[in-house]
Amino acid sequence: MSDMTFERMISQMTPSIYQSLKQAVSLRKWPDGRMLTAEQIELCMEAVMRYEHDNNVPEESRIGYLEQRTCGAGPGGPSSSAGVSEDMAGLARDASRD
Repeated sequence: MSDMTFERMISQMTPSIYQSLKQAVSLRKWPDGRMLTAEQIELCMEAVMRYEHDNNVPEESRIGYLEQRTCGAGPGGPSSSAGVSEDMAGLARDASRD
């Protein structure tokens, strides 16, 4: 019987294993193409999150990170932050008046 615990496995995880697990969770399949089961997804995700926490992975590099955006942020106002030109934003305003 192995004395490997989940905590010990996390502490011995290499960056390449972390990247492989992170990719497997993102794609929901192993590198050989087999689909992960729900239990495997859960365990792999927990391992990835614990690794990220224990190794101080920057927040923006962590699994599940979503960039915080605010409406109207940016120097050009709301339309520039959404990647919409001022002309296109004007068309949307005109169309909503009808």
